[in-house]
Amino acid sequence: MTQQQYIRNFSIIAHIDHGKSTLADRIMEMTETVDERERTDQLLDSMSVERAHGVTVKSRTVRNYYTADDGHRYELNFIDTPGHVDFSYEVSKSLAASEGAILLVDAAQGVQAQTVANFRLAKANGLTVLPVLNKIDSPNADPDRVERQVRALDPSMETAKIMRISAKTGEGVSEVLAAIIRQIPAPQGSRDQPLKALVFDSQYDTYKGVIAYLRLFDGHLETGRTLRLMANSTNFVSDEIGTFAPSMQACEQLEAGDVGYVVTGLKDPTQVRVGDTLTLDSQPTQRALPGYAPAQPMVYAGIFPKSGDSKELAAAMAKLVLNDSSLTCESEQSDVLGSGFRCGFLGAFHLQIIRERLHDEFGIDVLTTAPNVPYRVHLRGAKAGQVVEVDRPTTFPDYSEIDYVEEPFARVDISMPGSALNDVMKLAEQSKGTLVDLGDDDQLLLASYHMPVSEIAYDFFNKLKSVSHGYATMNVTMEDFEPADVVKVEIYINYARVDALSFVLHREDAPRVAQELVHKLKYAVPRRLYPMPTQAVVEGRALARVDIPPLRKNAAVNGEKRSTSKKQALLRRQSANKRAAAQSDIELPQSVFNAILEAEE
Repeated sequence: MTQQQYIRNFSIIAHIDHGKSTLADRIMEMTETVDERERTDQLLDSMSVERAHGVTVKSRTVRNYYTADDGHRYELNFIDTPGHVDFSYEVSKSLAASEGAILLVDAAQGVQAQTVANFRLAKANGLTVLPVLNKIDSPNADPDRVERQVRALDPSMETAKIMRISAKTGEGVSEVLAAIIRQIPAPQGSRDQPLKALVFDSQYDTYKGVIAYLRLFDGHLETGRTLRLMANSTNFVSDEIGTFAPSMQACEQLEAGDVGYVVTGLKDPTQVRVGDTLTLDSQPTQRALPGYAPAQPMVYAGIFPKSGDSKELAAAMAKLVLNDSSLTCESEQSDVLGSGFRCGFLGAFHLQIIRERLHDEFGIDVLTTAPNVPYRVHLRGAKAGQVVEVDRPTTFPDYSEIDYVEEPFARVDISMPGSALNDVMKLAEQSKGTLVDLGDDDQLLLASYHMPVSEIAYDFFNKLKSVSHGYATMNVTMEDFEPADVVKVEIYINYARVDALSFVLHREDAPRVAQELVHKLKYAVPRRLYPMPTQAVVEGRALARVDIPPLRKNAAVNGEKRSTSKKQALLRRQSANKRAAAQSDIELPQSVFNAILEAEE
């Protein structure tokens, strides 16, 4: 039986592109978890979207065995976590299943926004943090400077030993393995207590049903036992249990302190919730684990199937929500696009990844509406005093019913070199940011802004990287709602309101965006045999209008002779039909929604 004192559960956390996946590869090689045939770069980044974008999207768990200098064989369960800010919820889930964390910092780029955010998450979970400087073999590395930055993170870092490694070459990785065994505490818990296991992740298999990823805190688990999920009292029999190495490998038993999986056999993805507590049905634990605070979406967008088959999309979204607990969705009906889903995302990149996963994993092409943030609308008149939370433009109340509107704000902490200060401040001011504080920290400037979430949720991060040539980073802390002068822009095509194209923005931006948008729609909306007026309407008044030109047929041809009268008659007939098209007859490609996003930028 596995002895708990020889188990270490830890996560690898860092800013994006600081070498987490490469360090994971070296650890698996040095512990001989994977053989020569299986070795590839970034082995744990197995999804096509991860390899396409070069980022980790999904946390991966691996069990390794390592014989230390004391002669004992240790079980090392590590979780490689994402570094992009849009997937920070994956990090928080992983840390709840760990006793320690390796804080990996690029010796050239230094401490960056997500480095700080992940470090704070680890400290809030009470984890032992091992600071490690990576890429010391880089020609741009400055480990002394970066070490000062790491020590400035927290008083606990002032006396900590900071290891210097190169995950690419393997230099210093053996020292990291020794530090894991020496400094990260063994898991607590008793094998003789009733089973208490945290469901920290899950996935769906067509044949096996829902597969729950577990961290056992108490008790032990074997196959063939009747188990209970405590949140909704769902029972099932453990058809198979096992560990990750890094692929799933079945085993006979899991004990307190272990990390593994259980095949539930459940076919309904909604029956398993990440953060739930798993226990024995015959001998349940008395108190459930606290689980996770629900993710707070920053961006909302509609997802609709291109083909119109909403059943396949519904099944795919249910499986994605199971696999990505930071994704929220509910059914939505559009007059133009039909049945779809209103989904909440942690950022615009998160939305892009979900869209690509639907295509790659389920073969479903979708239309995504322009993203928006939630608003609080205070009503007047007969409904005075009522507050409505609106997360979609279609439910935004009529302007005659609105007293005032509040939008979410955030504190944005931007770290940058001094040479980028002017460009970054100009970008922040264009994004309606208010400077709160400006300071310096070891050759880096730190600027804090108070900014509307709507201005940073879409592509502010990409613009920040562009103006700073990749050297600036940011950390976003959500704050409260504040009053804002925003309006709903409605789009009319051929005198019919297209609800899927409605969006909300600041009143001062409305005239400019309306003009840019209708001119983009002139070329994005598919043409018909009649001219179609396109209008952007705010509070009952059209701010901009263009006519989408018709597809004109050639005149009636009779051999070599062309009849002018027949041509004119044909054009009169198709012009007479310009108001005849039904609203449901309008087809909108993705380029139409992209035009709205480009106009807002």
